[in-house]
Amino acid sequence: MNANPSPTPDCSQAASALAHFFETLSPDSLRDLPRHYAPDARFKDPFNEVTGIPAIHAIFEHMFRQLVAPRFVVTRQVVQGAQCFMTWDFQFGFKGDQPEKLQTIRGATHLEFSATGQVTLHRDYWDAAEELYEKLPGIGALMRWLKRRARG
Repeated sequence: MNANPSPTPDCSQAASALAHFFETLSPDSLRDLPRHYAPDARFKDPFNEVTGIPAIHAIFEHMFRQLVAPRFVVTRQVVQGAQCFMTWDFQFGFKGDQPEKLQTIRGATHLEFSATGQVTLHRDYWDAAEELYEKLPGIGALMRWLKRRARG
């Protein structure tokens, strides 16, 4: 056992900077990913599991290609040492929908930071069935029916 363990960094500033980055995310600001993410950062959400900045960049780039006006609103953050937990609302439209028909997904992210304040782990948690599939034509009706049946 190490008698003098290195202190866990306080990543409050890095977490605040990252929250601002998410809230102002744009196709142009994706170039700033290396400022916030370590080169070998791991990213996982309900649809993706990747490692490295190029792969994380591709996920966000795909988001901007597929959705209309995607936007994150960070609602809370809790930082303890090198760990951070953020809750957020993700607002967007589907291509082809009416502009006023915005969708919202509520989710949370667990982050781990390096000693230099870069993200080494980014894990998103949200219910794809409730927050996304139930809102889609066709499959949404099936998902709502399954949910009613499961409730008993």
